[in-house]
Amino acid sequence: MQCPECSGDVLTVSVPDELRGYLPSDPDTAAVCRRCLTTTPLDGPARDDPATVADLSDALPSDPGTALSVTVFVTLCGSLALYRAEIEELISWIERAGVDPLSTLDRLAADTGLDLAIDVERRRPQLVQLLR
Repeated sequence: MQCPECSGDVLTVSVPDELRGYLPSDPDTAAVCRRCLTTTPLDGPARDDPATVADLSDALPSDPGTALSVTVFVTLCGSLALYRAEIEELISWIERAGVDPLSTLDRLAADTGLDLAIDVERRRPQLVQLLR
């Protein structure tokens, strides 16, 4: 499978129960693009892959579940108006895991191995305003 956003290769992962509600169709499995980090729900089980979401960038948290929550956050940032409540909840969830979501977003934008699907420079001020 390829990413629907950029046609990049994807990593398939199991979605923890606490993150399922943030993706359409409440999936058991998701595809995370190795290039733009877009996270897409999938039908069926995850393929056996030794890589985890945390392996996609040094800027992601080392915990695979928290790393996946960051990629879902990045994906939802593509439409702040549509996913405002979900983004606010994810930010709180990520912060409770001990990770600063905005700093992580900045580090992801600076990662030359990635080409995020969102314009972080444009979205960051909007996110800061959302958090006030």
